[in-house]
Amino acid sequence: MTGNNKSLEVQKEEMLPRDGSERTRESRCFGPRADIYEVDEDIFVVVDLPGVQKDAVDISLEKNILKINGYVNPETFEGYALAFAEYVVGDYERSFRLSNQIDQDKIEALLKDGVLKLRLPKAEAAKSRKIAIKNG
Repeated sequence: MTGNNKSLEVQKEEMLPRDGSERTRESRCFGPRADIYEVDEDIFVVVDLPGVQKDAVDISLEKNILKINGYVNPETFEGYALAFAEYVVGDYERSFRLSNQIDQDKIEALLKDGVLKLRLPKAEAAKSRKIAIKNG
């Protein structure tokens, strides 16, 4: 276990798309906080997506960029006008660049209580292992 995520090149991407694309929804967009954990076999990414339901999360992987989009539909109360708001509601976008040391075909995701947990298995070549010493 190294604890050094640089070796696996899991890096945060810029929040705004570099391809010149624009958002099509008229809502605020936040870059959710994430924690990254590394063990011998896997890397785990834990992302906070409060207010997002399972069917409102899109996770895609293209050209080694893992993109996470979460969409929030704010609750409205019919017949009432908002008098004061402290809580700001918006969508979530976050991207991570993955190295070839991640087995991209085996990535798994779980959303529970507004927390998205991604399991990024390491490719066989990236897993740490002991080297046996032969008798000479």
